[in-house]
Amino acid sequence: MTDLLIVGGGIMGLWAGVKAAKEGLRVHIVERDRIGSGASGGLVGALMPHMPDRWNPKKQFQYDALVALEMDVAGLEAETGLSAGYRRSGRIMPLAKPHLREIALRHEQEALVNWHQGGREFFWNVEEQSSLSGWPADEFISSGVVLDTLAARVAPRALLALLATWLRRQENVVLEEGCGVAHLDLQAGKAEISDGRQLSFDRCIAAEGVATFGFLDTLSLSASSKPIGVAVKGQAALLDAGIDPTLPVIFNDGLYIIPHEDGRVAIGSTSEDHFGQPFSTDEQLDALIARARRFAPRLENAPVIERWAGLRPKAIGRDPIAGQHPDHTRLFVLGGGFKISFGIAHTLAAAVVAGLLGRDVQLPPSFTVDHHLRLQRQP
Repeated sequence: MTDLLIVGGGIMGLWAGVKAAKEGLRVHIVERDRIGSGASGGLVGALMPHMPDRWNPKKQFQYDALVALEMDVAGLEAETGLSAGYRRSGRIMPLAKPHLREIALRHEQEALVNWHQGGREFFWNVEEQSSLSGWPADEFISSGVVLDTLAARVAPRALLALLATWLRRQENVVLEEGCGVAHLDLQAGKAEISDGRQLSFDRCIAAEGVATFGFLDTLSLSASSKPIGVAVKGQAALLDAGIDPTLPVIFNDGLYIIPHEDGRVAIGSTSEDHFGQPFSTDEQLDALIARARRFAPRLENAPVIERWAGLRPKAIGRDPIAGQHPDHTRLFVLGGGFKISFGIAHTLAAAVVAGLLGRDVQLPPSFTVDHHLRLQRQP
């Protein structure tokens, strides 16, 4: 008998295991493939805040998460001796047109209020030009640049390895790869593992990325044909650029250019709703790499050393889906983070674990399972 069965060994499931283990729960994590074999095992690792305007509970939640992640990671690094490749590097965004500068100047003032909380201060600075030659190229900054000091980045695979290492060292945690759940009896609290074993549990967290959506759809009481979430294909690349790791992330209209600690640079990412080969790269990635080289001339001759494609989970309400299932009290859900998972997974997991321990937790209303189910059931 385990207190908590976690299905899925990606960024959400591993953080849930860490938070639950620290609460003293007996935790059993099962991953059907290997740690990070899904969307979590990509290359990008950008930790990007929402715009500082029109503040709401969702933006507050993400802000708090981005601020807290630095200390959460540092604590695990100190315990394990491993690095997650975390750096609050900031984000630089080119302003190619005058009206974009006007909007950015408004955001600059809004950040002075919304990004100054709890004794921490982060800025959305509008500048005439980049102080970093060719980062980005001058042709893209005719109306200036924004330098956001809240943004950060992490090395996705290094963070997964850090979490998994910490978990494997805990006496109250079992972490298994290469075995999934073949059948889940939520009423009885029993799971049939893919190798034939039976496992009893008190609570369960479904954190299996895109696969969680299909599982939730089987539980739906509605005859709706709408899925509660979909897979969005993303493609990314890794360049051996020898870049200064302190450089800020470049972001522009879906393009991410992320310097990592080893001098390599990740380029991401596409967002493809329709695709034939979910795990193959193609000409869309070629175009993205070419675009990145134009934006950052320092990358012009950097060789591509890895190409990656995977499926990211996007819930029907676009926001993450988290918390207790309203129709199945043993079941908690943790997923649907799409592009923001790495920045909020630790705080989202803490909230879900607190909820299953019976504490009063206030998630943003648009994150709840009930909210997504209502959207699914709408005609």
